[in-house]
Amino acid sequence: MTTHFLALHDFSEIELYGMLTLARELKEKQKSGIPHKLLDGKTVALIFEKASTRTRVSFEVGVFQLGGHGLFMSSGNSQMGRGEPIRDTARVMARYCDGVMIRTFGQEIVEEFARYSDVPVINGLTDLFHPCQIMADLMTVIEYKKSCEGLKFAWVGDGNNMANTWIEAAAIFGFDLALACPKGYEPDAKVLAWADAKAPGRITLTSDPEDAVRGADVVNTDVWASMGQEAEVAERRLAFRDYIVDRKGMALARPDAIVLHCLPAHRGEEVTAEVIDGPQSVVWDEAENRLHTQKALMEYLLLGKMK
Repeated sequence: MTTHFLALHDFSEIELYGMLTLARELKEKQKSGIPHKLLDGKTVALIFEKASTRTRVSFEVGVFQLGGHGLFMSSGNSQMGRGEPIRDTARVMARYCDGVMIRTFGQEIVEEFARYSDVPVINGLTDLFHPCQIMADLMTVIEYKKSCEGLKFAWVGDGNNMANTWIEAAAIFGFDLALACPKGYEPDAKVLAWADAKAPGRITLTSDPEDAVRGADVVNTDVWASMGQEAEVAERRLAFRDYIVDRKGMALARPDAIVLHCLPAHRGEEVTAEVIDGPQSVVWDEAENRLHTQKALMEYLLLGKMK
């Protein structure tokens, strides 16, 4: 049976920790100059219906460093963009490639793609979840805090795909998560219900950013308007005007708290330049770790390896 990576809730804590262990080992090999051509002769299709910087570069570089070949495809240069059924594209890609990464809109798209694919499918981002980013974030937290256990995570801003995936991570890994979102911009209700059933009391939702950040070990935020929400920019700026991670807010967190942001960042909106470019920010390590965690995902899925 083919294993896909569509959402964190498809995996156990042990399995996800195993992938993070692989990522740390691959990072050490790269830093030490140790070759790790684990995917020699293999090809991974990289399908982008949403544009990207970090996802595209980290996956292409990652496949290359593993000895394989990454094949970039956009909706504008494939038949998917001209109305070919998802199931047909999935069946064909599985005949050509050893794995597929897809970055798209609806979660139902990656789920249908995986349902008809005989090779592993990785969710590079959907409107509902962003599991690749959260894996890199978790790796970064573990590098700085040694473990996620006993930590308080704070999310400030939109209840978007990042917030939804952090909710999954909190329920699976068993850490506390406080989310501050404006009224009407809360995370997905079904994701919240799933997490509450799996780990009651771990996730709290508030409209007050100070409540969320107070005593936090990890403070996390994202842009106020994601791709596909360009028409809502003015409305969202008004709704989110008090949801900014700044020096005043960080003073409420623990003195050794770290700041995460999946990037790109809008300095002066969701985060100040003073914070994101300051000593508590670990966003550049976080961005680098996209490379290592995605290499680990490909090793795990394409080779069936687990630690």
